Amino acid sequence: MGVDTQFQDGFMATTLDSVVNWSRKFSLFSYPFVTACCGMEYMAAACSHYDISRFGAEIPRFSPRQADLLFVVGTITHKMAPVLKLIYEQMPHPKWVIAFGACASSGGFYQNYSVVQGIDRIIPVDTYIAGCPPRPEAVLDAIIELQNRIQDKGPRGVSGINPIQEEKLIQQPKESKETLLLSRQ
Repeated sequence: MGVDTQFQDGFMATTLDSVVNWSRKFSLFSYPFVTACCGMEYMAAACSHYDISRFGAEIPRFSPRQADLLFVVGTITHKMAPVLKLIYEQMPHPKWVIAFGACASSGGFYQNYSVVQGIDRIIPVDTYIAGCPPRPEAVLDAIIELQNRIQDKGPRGVSGINPIQEEKLIQQPKESKETLLLSRQ
C-alpha cells in the first residue's frame, strides 16, 4: 500500500497519494455499455456466485456523470462510436475503461466495414478482457488488475496517459527521421 514506516504507537506514515489511490481502488462505480452477447457474462459476474461487489464495483451507475469505470461490453459499430466517445467524455476524472470481450478489444470475428476494430481507436483502454464471451472469472481478474494499477500508478491524466509517464515523454528528446532511418539499416 505504499506504507513507509510503522511506529511503535500504532501509527503508520505514508503518502496522501497512496491513501487516496487505496480508497479509489475499492470504490469503482461502473457504467456498463452493453451492446451484445457479452452482457450475459457481465450479469453473471455481478450475480451472487461470482459477486463483483467483493471488489468494490457492485453498484452499476446508469449515468456517466456518476461513474468512474466504463465497461464496454460487446461489439461497437462506427455508428455507435460517437455515442461511446460522448459517454466517455461525460464521465468525471479520474476514469477507467475495461474492454470486455473479443469484439470490444479487437472487433472479434466481425472483420468488416461497419465494426470498430477495437475501442482503443476511440477512447483509451486500461484493461482488456479476452474471450468470446469471457468467463466471469476473467472479469474478476480484470478488476483486480485494474485495482492494482490504480493503487500503483494512480489515475491517468486528461490525455489518457499517466501524468508521471507524460512528464517522462515530454523530457525525452524526439528522434529525427535520419536517426530512425539509421536505426532501421
